[in-house]
Amino acid sequence: MASTIISVDAHSPAARSGIRAGETLVSIDGQAVRDVLDYKFYSYDANLSVVIRDEQGELRTVYIRKREGQDLGLTFETYLMDKPKHCANKCVFCFIDQLPKGMRDTLYFKDDDARLSFLLGNYISMTNLSDADVDRMIRMRISPVNVSVQVTEPECRKLMLGNKRADRLLPLMRKFADAHIEMNCQLVVCPGLNDGELLRRSLDDLASMYPAVNTISVVPVGLSAHRQGLYPLIPVTKENAREIIAITEAFADECYEKWGTRLAFCGDELYIKAELPMHDTEYYEEFTQFENGIGMIPLFMEEFMNALPDYEGRSARPFCIATGEAAAPFMRKLLDAAKDKCDNLNGTVFTIQNNFFGGEVTVAGLITGADLIAQLQGRELGERVLISENMLRDGGDVFLDDLTPAEVEAELGVPLVPVHIDGADLLAKIFEE
Repeated sequence: MASTIISVDAHSPAARSGIRAGETLVSIDGQAVRDVLDYKFYSYDANLSVVIRDEQGELRTVYIRKREGQDLGLTFETYLMDKPKHCANKCVFCFIDQLPKGMRDTLYFKDDDARLSFLLGNYISMTNLSDADVDRMIRMRISPVNVSVQVTEPECRKLMLGNKRADRLLPLMRKFADAHIEMNCQLVVCPGLNDGELLRRSLDDLASMYPAVNTISVVPVGLSAHRQGLYPLIPVTKENAREIIAITEAFADECYEKWGTRLAFCGDELYIKAELPMHDTEYYEEFTQFENGIGMIPLFMEEFMNALPDYEGRSARPFCIATGEAAAPFMRKLLDAAKDKCDNLNGTVFTIQNNFFGGEVTVAGLITGADLIAQLQGRELGERVLISENMLRDGGDVFLDDLTPAEVEAELGVPLVPVHIDGADLLAKIFEE
């Protein structure tokens, strides 16, 4: 599939070779370019023969010399240069199926695309990989791959993913392991389905492929209030969470003794549900699964405390922090520590309950603009409201309910200040002039 070029970076190898916007990239070194993986893989070398089709349909060959690994400098109509692969599963725990009706269309799209796993860190189930896809990934050394495992027992996996091809997982993963493809794995634990002995079996099956299996995250199922007609899942309770942690940490201790890595890590949310303390940051090794909420809170708190001495004795304009139920107690601890070190620090932490998705959803990233307005309006907010940038779509322009930051600010009468998932950035935003 040829790809239309929409822009060419100035002074790039492509620009120096006379390639123009509006033309089409056909092949590189005789290899057809079907998508972004072909583009990145075949354009890596220093000397290239590139076939271009102009706006009139005429083909020409251009020869490019560049640094090895340097990008050609082309931008295409879509990031993938192709349509994303749609998820073919009907997972009983899928959060997209739990969204209320009437939201923007893009929120309902389910991707299950190995290319996005490699390039953007998305997780894939592997159920829609063809033999040709697998062979191509191995040939191109597509690594790492992030795998939504959930459970390794074949019949349970078919049930949980709602796909009869879900039982192909372990043979495919072993094929990747034999080819030295690195895999990061996720287990979303649903009480009564893949917990208990099945959780331990899944961990053992994945450990059998170490070191190709690089990390395993174990996280609780997320349930919204919009599950009418869906599989009857039950939320993770305090007792469930403690059992999941006990199984995972016993396994992790065995791995650490054997290999010097824990391999499997529980999500912060499990410790919160279990009412157990989280580990120090050293426990989480390389933080490979940080984006899955693995060690996110301990690292955030450490960053905050390490940066705090730089602000000792300083004062700040009045502010508040609005966050979810999970993070609020930790934010209060940090704010108390800051008040002890700083002069006249006038700040408050407000816990925002998630009325949009329901009380089982407690993370800050799923708070909507409407919930911020409803629960902050009329309260003493200071001169600004600090929020996690995760509440906003990439680019920071809209909340999940399509309200914009400007619309929320107009209702609250104070500006919103997005904060990176970084404790030092929270301090920087608190003391920003």
